[in-house]
Amino acid sequence: MASIYKRKQDRHKKRTCWFIGYKDHAGRQRTKKGFTDRTETERLAVKLEENAKLIRQGLKEPDEEERLEAKKVTIDKMVLKFKAYLEQRDVSPKQISETVSRLNKLIAGAKIQTIAAINADRVQVFLKELRDGGLSKQTSNHYLRTIQQFALWLVRTRKLPLNPLIEVRKLNTQTDRRHDRRPLGEEEFSRLIAAAEAGIPIESISGTDRAIMYVLAAWTGYRKSELGSLTPASLQLDANPPTATIEASYSKRRRMDTQVLHPELARRLKLWLADRKPAMNEILFPVSGKIPGGVERKTSKMMRLDLEAARNQWIDEVKTAEEKADRERTDFLKYEDSRGKFADFHANRHTFITNLSRAKVSPKVAQELARHSDIRLTLGIYTHTDLTEKQNAVDALPKPWEYIGSKLETSNGVLCPQTSQPVETSSAKASVIESSELLADSGVVATCREESLEKSNTPIWVRTRNLRFRRPMLYPIELWVRVISPMFYRLLGSVELGGCDISP
Repeated sequence: MASIYKRKQDRHKKRTCWFIGYKDHAGRQRTKKGFTDRTETERLAVKLEENAKLIRQGLKEPDEEERLEAKKVTIDKMVLKFKAYLEQRDVSPKQISETVSRLNKLIAGAKIQTIAAINADRVQVFLKELRDGGLSKQTSNHYLRTIQQFALWLVRTRKLPLNPLIEVRKLNTQTDRRHDRRPLGEEEFSRLIAAAEAGIPIESISGTDRAIMYVLAAWTGYRKSELGSLTPASLQLDANPPTATIEASYSKRRRMDTQVLHPELARRLKLWLADRKPAMNEILFPVSGKIPGGVERKTSKMMRLDLEAARNQWIDEVKTAEEKADRERTDFLKYEDSRGKFADFHANRHTFITNLSRAKVSPKVAQELARHSDIRLTLGIYTHTDLTEKQNAVDALPKPWEYIGSKLETSNGVLCPQTSQPVETSSAKASVIESSELLADSGVVATCREESLEKSNTPIWVRTRNLRFRRPMLYPIELWVRVISPMFYRLLGSVELGGCDISP
């Protein structure tokens, strides 16, 4: 609430100005000189408060004074405060580092020095330059999302009156896909596990550990960092059902995630742990640098080398050169197939969710097991269908000509849907048939329409009996045709007026 006051030295003087103390749209305490008349000064105070309220709600543009104030705030100072805000929000250090790095790159490239200089044109021009230099649309959207988040934070903290980037839209990433993934088939995955178990250590991870890690990822959907946080204490293999738990600090959703394990997977994990004998809090798969005590390792390299070993073994199983050539032309066990889709480590998560769909799991349960907040992500990105599934779906449809034959019956050489009795045409209906000659080739002729019209009590030009759905201008005509005319002729019979017979 604004306050009205006079300065201490002017309290007992007449014709001295009143002053207004109020908070502007950014929450800053402001002082403005009023009038010598108290009433006029109070009106000005109400106007100032209302103006600040409208600017906060985005219903009014800020005054020049507010714009000048925003020009004084350097953007570097605000980036540091934004970083501190993210740290208070319990955002992971890696995500904070990526966000601040993208933000600084965008600010420097767009030559933004103050928060008032943030505008859509500068941001879009610089992002276009990055895409021309080879940046993908998806990464461009990441940059845009970062600076939009920063601008929104400036508005919420009342450093800016309005969000200058609110109208900037993200690009369609479907037209510029760089690293799409594919699920592995049943035989592909079996051969991958066999090749890993027999392989040498890659990235300091033994073949047996890699095989268990692949299976665990493909039967739980765990990501690399989530698998890298697992310890023996995370596994409840003797519970009913057996489960694995990811701590909230290591989960992408920032909450504790408990995943149900397949009984056979739990049994194999018991054997693996009994052979390895790790400590209770020892990291089972040290592949992620995000985890204290973990090491960042290239899981994509593990998958690529194991897939190559499995593919080479599969090709060498045949003896003739022709069969080898045929197998070499296929995408079977390829790290990157002919469509540009990859079978990297994260593809195991795609395998998990796709297998849920193939097992006829309901979309809601699949979403819960995938731990997605949006089912469109589950069904649109992680659920894949192959040509065989599409063929089986189409083959399950009724045979077309048998289906059509069961719905249509022949009447005088003409097909008429949904009729059980032969339809006879008459000379009285010739005009309707003539107007429908173009429909004869498709098997649907005017006789079908005639049959439906015979069962109707309305004139042939009326499509519905409900007056609420017809033109009001037709009401007098229909009233005469359907009510007055029949009653008139039933009462008077045949009447001649002016020598003309108007009997029906």
